[in-house]
Amino acid sequence: QVQLVESGGGLVQAGGSLRLSCAASGSIVIVNINAMGWYRQAPGEQRELVAVISSGGRAVYADSVKGRFTISRDNAKNTVYLQMNSLKPEDTAVYYCNRREFTPSREYWGQGTQVTVSS
Repeated sequence: QVQLVESGGGLVQAGGSLRLSCAASGSIVIVNINAMGWYRQAPGEQRELVAVISSGGRAVYADSVKGRFTISRDNAKNTVYLQMNSLKPEDTAVYYCNRREFTPSREYWGQGTQVTVSS
């Protein structure tokens, strides 16, 4: 089993910045092909993809955050980051860390961290 623990959420003013971290622990094989990403869910809304990064470093972003957010990872530390700049009130949500492994296919979720952007 893999455990994911998010940190770095909080309250920030519009236009500000925040960096989220997600540390993975447990039965991790570093060389295994995998993808780690961030999802978010606002009250009354469906969970949506924010950004995802492969074990090879390829990143994909949602259109709503492209140019403002940057996802990165440190495989040696089993950690993925989300740098959030130029934050907007509509970015307010619970942000969840996700990890997908392949062969065999498995998926893990963190408990989430609250991000609130005030106007």
